[in-house]
Formats: sequence, C-alpha cells, structure tokens
Amino acid sequence: MRTPQIHPKIFAERRARLAPLISNSALILPSHPEMIRNHDVHHPYRQDTNLYYLTGFEEPESILVFRPGKKPETVMFVRVRDVERETWDGFRYGPEGVVRQFGIEAAYPISEFENMTSDLLLDVDKVYYTLFKDHECDERMARTLLSTKSKRRRSGRGILPIYDSYPLIGEMRVRKTDYEIEVLRKAGHVSGKAHEAVMRATRPGLNERYLQGVFIKEIMSMGASREGYGTIVAAGPAATTLHYVFNDQPLNAGELLLIDAGAEVDYYTGDITRTYPISGKFTDVQARLYGRVLELQKHLINMVKPGLRYLDLQETTVEGLIEIMIAEKLLKGSKDEIKSSGSYKKYYPHGVSHLLGSDVHDAGLVEVNGQSRPLESGMCLTIEPGIYIPSDDTSAPEELRGIGIRIEDDVLVTVDGHEVLTSAAPKEINDLEAIIGKN
Repeated sequence: MRTPQIHPKIFAERRARLAPLISNSALILPSHPEMIRNHDVHHPYRQDTNLYYLTGFEEPESILVFRPGKKPETVMFVRVRDVERETWDGFRYGPEGVVRQFGIEAAYPISEFENMTSDLLLDVDKVYYTLFKDHECDERMARTLLSTKSKRRRSGRGILPIYDSYPLIGEMRVRKTDYEIEVLRKAGHVSGKAHEAVMRATRPGLNERYLQGVFIKEIMSMGASREGYGTIVAAGPAATTLHYVFNDQPLNAGELLLIDAGAEVDYYTGDITRTYPISGKFTDVQARLYGRVLELQKHLINMVKPGLRYLDLQETTVEGLIEIMIAEKLLKGSKDEIKSSGSYKKYYPHGVSHLLGSDVHDAGLVEVNGQSRPLESGMCLTIEPGIYIPSDDTSAPEELRGIGIRIEDDVLVTVDGHEVLTSAAPKEINDLEAIIGKN
C-alpha cells in the first residue's frame, strides 16, 4: 500500500474553502488524460492540477464529483485494483483505498461514472465542469446530463447549466496559503541551487543537453518531483528564440548561454532564467547589455508590493527596455514614439510577469472587470525582462547581433513588500564569473 505524501487534511481544507462558492451545485473534475504515445512505451504522468489541488490523488482515469452540503459530499470514480495490470503499470489504490487514504466519502469504479453521477446530479441546480479539455470526457458528461434530465422527467427542469470550473478554482489558487508558500520556497531554492550547479558545469565544447542533464540530476537529488516545464538551454543565437526546445547544439566559446529551468516540488514549481558567458567571462559588450537588463530587473523586483498593478510592472518594463534599446542604438526616435508604435516588440515581444504556483503559468486573472489587478499579499509571480537581437538583424549594431538576455526570478508578495524565492541562483556579474566552469 502506498501512502500519500501530503496529508489529506490539506485537500479537505481546500474543498471547505470552495464549498460556499458552489452551494447547491456539483463540481466535476476529471483527471488529465494518460499520454501513451507508442505501444508499451509509457511516459511520465502528471495529474490535472485542479484535481490534485482538491484531492491529492495522482492516478489517471479518475473523476471527482464534489457536492457541498449533500450526502455523500465527495465522490470519486477511479480504476479498480487489478493484479495483472498492476504488475505491468504499478500500484492502484482502487475505490476502497481512495476512501481509506484520501478522506473521500465514497468511491466507485470509473466504469460506473455515467450511471451513478446521473443520480448524484438530480438535486443540484448547476454543474461546474471545464469543457474542451478532453473530448472523451466531454462526451461522457453529455450522456450523463441527458440521463439526469430524463430521470427528472416532467419536473420542468431541463439540462443542468454548465459553468467553467477553471476560473473558480483559479481564483482560489491566486493567494497562497502558508503551506503553499513553504513549498514554493523549497521549489525556488532547489531550482536556484540547480542553476548554480549548471553554471559550475558550463564550459565550451559541451552540448546544451548535457547541461539540461546536470539540472535534472541536481533537482532530483534535492527532492524535486520533476522539471516544472520544458527546460530551455539556449547557447549563442538560440537565446533569441523565446521557446527554444532543441537543446542539442554545442556551447561555443565567447557566446552567452540562456537557461530557463525550474524544479517542481509537490506540485509547485520554480521558474528561473539566467544568462551568462559560456567561457566564464563577459565581453565588454555582453557585460554592458547584461548589466543594463539586470539593473532594470532589480528595479522591477523592488517595486513589488501589495497594491501595485500588473500594468504598472509592464509599463515600467517597456519604458526601461526602450531606454536600453535607444542607448544601444537598436531603435531611433523618442521614447514616446517607440512606445506608441510598438516597435520595441521586435526586441521584447513578451510580458514581464506571470503568476506562479502549481502551474508555471498559474491559474488566476491579472485583469478584473477590465482593470489591471493590484497585487495582494500571498501572490507569487515572476519578474523577467529581456532583450533578444536576432543574428540576422542587419539594422542592429553588429556587435549585438545574436545576443539574447533574459533574467527571471520568482517573487512572493508579502504584507509590506516582497520576498525573492530564487536568490540561490547567482546573477551578479562578479558572482557569475567567479563560479562558471569551476566544478
């Protein structure tokens, strides 16, 4: 019998917070589809974040039905125990194990979902369910709702209305609890120490993938579950591609390396980007441009406090990067002209921040009722200005072509300011040059 790593009370408390928001309703959360791309080749599975957030259950082919105030209130449909399948694929809790280990009131075989859920929905007014994530599950839900309607017969009540559950749970996930903050601190620290190990391993002649391997080894040795997202290891001009995925090119002397990587710990992830010289020392040009981006990033971090709007961060970023672009002769004209025309997007096409938590781009709105959302204590976000100059950009000064720089940290909003969760990853020029290639 496997024992869940997180105590069930954590998830019960979350359901209790959700309950008053969906009174006289049912929330239906299916697991993430199991990804098996080739016959008999199994790939690592990660549970749907919202289902895990409310149950702690990690097996595929599972569905939660949550009906606050009803009996039973929590019902799960899961895979049954199967000795033969468990020999091949690993342990299953089965319905009995789900009730015993996860604090769920009732559990049944997944094959019974449609038949039993149609009865569970008879006395609710609406259903919270996110459509279009899984075609097979959508069809199963449609049949269930039709069956519920049929069982109601001439009550005058048609098919139950469906509301999207994602923004509802997303809003719960925006402000982190003390427990979540501690896990995010660990994810940030583990991610930062792994970045430092990669820096020490970096030297000309290696392959990008070798450094990804170093990162994975380090985070796993410190207790991470997995990478938080697809790691980017981009050497030289590849750093100007925002979502570079190949990670298979050699590291050349004299070029910069950009690595964007984070560790996931208990379903919370770090997200760090560092840029530094492969040879261990910045050239004068690299140091000048890097230093300017770093100073802007530190200024943005120092702005973070309750009440600051997301829009304020983005506007300050754009204005600061435009100043850098003008100083580096990448763009001509006044700051206002460049900003209004949007020409700066050629070298900075993305936003400076996103929410961070159980997903690297975490759930939650950054705009509410058409207005930029102010930051609140307990929010966690990234700060990541950058500048990317394609190698074939003949309008840019030749010495800058092919340089991509991004510096990213994870920042927790506190009651009176902020806390940087990823300070374990060096970013000052002197600190970087002191450790690159020094393992």
